Amino acid sequence: MWPKYAICKVRHEGRVVTKAAYTAIGVDLEGIKDVLGIWIGENESAKFWLSMINEIKNRGTKDIPIVSVDNLSGLSDAIKAVYPETEIQKCILHQIRNSTRFISYKDIKAFTSDLKKIYKAVNEEAALASLDELEERWSKKYPLVVKSWRTNWVELSTYLKYPEELRRIIYTTNSAESYHRALRKVTKAKSVFPNDQSLMKILYLATIDTTKRWKDRMRDWPLIISQLEIYFGERITRYVV
Repeated sequence: MWPKYAICKVRHEGRVVTKAAYTAIGVDLEGIKDVLGIWIGENESAKFWLSMINEIKNRGTKDIPIVSVDNLSGLSDAIKAVYPETEIQKCILHQIRNSTRFISYKDIKAFTSDLKKIYKAVNEEAALASLDELEERWSKKYPLVVKSWRTNWVELSTYLKYPEELRRIIYTTNSAESYHRALRKVTKAKSVFPNDQSLMKILYLATIDTTKRWKDRMRDWPLIISQLEIYFGERITRYVV
């Protein structure tokens, strides 16, 4: 998964600039979670994303069946350029939060109730029917919110084709939140970092400390890996011992 971690102030060429730290977290075929990398960037661009993903590939990640991402511009295209067979799932919870930011207080309860019918649907057909209902009821009042769901639907609905156990681990990037809390804990006390290397060092040390505790398999992993073998066939089985 590729969520954005935080915004930090860093000195660069005599001025203070705002930079973001991005992390990638992966789950291997043993069900163990690990951090694949941390990158510091000033601008979100296709070139930046492509360099990140190529680095991961060059370090030996042969395949990524499914990736969960925040809605970062250009990231999906960069993933497809390096891993063309990868299925992309945009974080549902971030989409919901971004949508409800623009809904008035008096409408929020009814709107979120209609929204829940979409992301809790049993399959994509039912979800699309509920999206049609949402559009019919709310598009005149909140056209941009409804349009966002339509525009991003292909990558918002990926998880709906899978069983519940798989859905639970791919529909959101929020499983990275505990890790990000650990990173925020060590960076919040420093208002400005002298350079990128200083910021990277403190993030790296916090990452080493946090990942020492990531020794257990993900819940229901034997069932999940068997489902992955069914859906992805040889892409999974050729690496399973």
